[in-house]
Amino acid sequence: MSLAAARPTAAFEPLAAYPAIVAAVDGLVAKAKDRVRAKVTKDGKISSALVDAEQRAAHGLAWLATYAESLREMAAYAERMSGLGRYGEIERLITEIAFGEYLGQIFGGIPMSQGEIVRLSDLGLTAEDAAAARIADVEAMIASGNTAANRAGLVAAMKSLDGAITIGDTGLEETYEQFREEMRKFALDEVIPHAHEWHLENAYIPLEVIGKLAELGVFGLTIPEEFGGLGLGKESMCVVSEELSRGYIGVGSLGTRSEIAAELILCGGTEAQKAEWLPKIASGEVLPTAVFTEPNTGSDLGSLRTRAVKKGETYEITGNKTWITHPVRADVMTVLARTNPDTTDWRGLSMFLAPKPRGTDENPFPAKGMTGGEIEVLGYRGMKEYEIGFDGFEVPAANLLGGVEGQGFKQLMQTFESARIQTAARAVGVAQSALDLGLRYAQERVQFGKPLIDFPRIADKLAMMAVEVMIARQLTYFSARQKDHDKRCDVEAGMAKLLGARVAWAAADNALQIHGGNGFALEYPVSRVLCDARILNIFEGAAEIQAQVIARRLLDSGN
Repeated sequence: MSLAAARPTAAFEPLAAYPAIVAAVDGLVAKAKDRVRAKVTKDGKISSALVDAEQRAAHGLAWLATYAESLREMAAYAERMSGLGRYGEIERLITEIAFGEYLGQIFGGIPMSQGEIVRLSDLGLTAEDAAAARIADVEAMIASGNTAANRAGLVAAMKSLDGAITIGDTGLEETYEQFREEMRKFALDEVIPHAHEWHLENAYIPLEVIGKLAELGVFGLTIPEEFGGLGLGKESMCVVSEELSRGYIGVGSLGTRSEIAAELILCGGTEAQKAEWLPKIASGEVLPTAVFTEPNTGSDLGSLRTRAVKKGETYEITGNKTWITHPVRADVMTVLARTNPDTTDWRGLSMFLAPKPRGTDENPFPAKGMTGGEIEVLGYRGMKEYEIGFDGFEVPAANLLGGVEGQGFKQLMQTFESARIQTAARAVGVAQSALDLGLRYAQERVQFGKPLIDFPRIADKLAMMAVEVMIARQLTYFSARQKDHDKRCDVEAGMAKLLGARVAWAAADNALQIHGGNGFALEYPVSRVLCDARILNIFEGAAEIQAQVIARRLLDSGN
């Protein structure tokens, strides 16, 4: 391709060019899949050992595909908003900056983390492959998208926003925005004034707040109406999780345990188990907690050693669990344990609905055969993390999920899509919280005779925070819509979680930088948001595991 052919023209129209740009990037992803697949194939099959050995290439493929999906969803967003007459100046600027920046990173290097930049050559792609994808529209978008003028225009528009909940139209229907307004009002009244105190004191979120969340229907949001829930979809769950996490990630995460438990029961439970537990979860009468992870296993759930032995009409559970969130005040635990001692992998694992009495700080586990100790953490407080030991802890045999042994891992796998979508939504909320704090401080703090926001590098940070929040938001909403339409969306959900976690961390880090030395002071809420953001790259699948899962699905797809 000649430079003249790639030169942007005066007639370049980004909105019209987005489909061709997405197609060009898709072509690049297709070539990358072929090249990486060649690296990791042995005897005609994808080799797990080779995928591990070629992690940089495999994970880089996952990130490249995530960027391609991000651009696709931003293009769809722009087209949808334009058709509805809602594609205003802010929406236009956000989309153009998003395309310009992500295209620039695709061809220049995608940050998988702070110190890991993956480049096309790492995926086996050549300079000729890159040149073929850099069609004229791509070149024009790189040149005209993420410009100083566009960033300054976006920040100027952000400064003039009056009463808007989000920076840019989210693209959702009015009903969902009404949910957002209700959750935002709740967070402003009940959460934000107290969140930092809860964090600093490592205090529980008050039961009164949990009770009000129950009254709002948060715990039964996606539970069918026949079981006392609201019967809504994952897209509504995203909006609620996002706004509550924007107030405080601990509050936004309270619903996660109910979401996981309800999905386990809906997908794998008997009719009697559904009738008994779902109405109680939906009403908030019963607070669940997930008890899966063990010391030294992490994401390798197939190697769990906690065992459950059937004795008459009960199972006795013995073993150790760790990183269990909100177990003291939980009324029922979803416990993954090994019922077949002759197995050493995911086969032989079973899921239990294990009732327990609520505890207190003084007596956290007033149940026979159960002990535990708190794990002190940097952030993500309000519910508390624990290590738990089981020694002959009894669970009624009727509480074996589904009534059949050996189905636990499969049952858990059915919840991963929803869990990762929900985590992506929490990440968007945390990122939005960081943007809120950074924007407010930059407008109020005066240095050298003018507000911080008037300095270009501060404004640039805010502009990119707003842009990436929208990208992560659109990717998350898309995965939720796929789930709501009963389409397989494990790749999309994984991408939303992978990108959302990185966006949240970057936003929190930049917001703290805008605060300068004050950001390092515990009294400023941005210090809490930074700590809260850090966990998002770890739980529900660490970023490396998430990239591995996405890569395997891409490579196994065969196209």
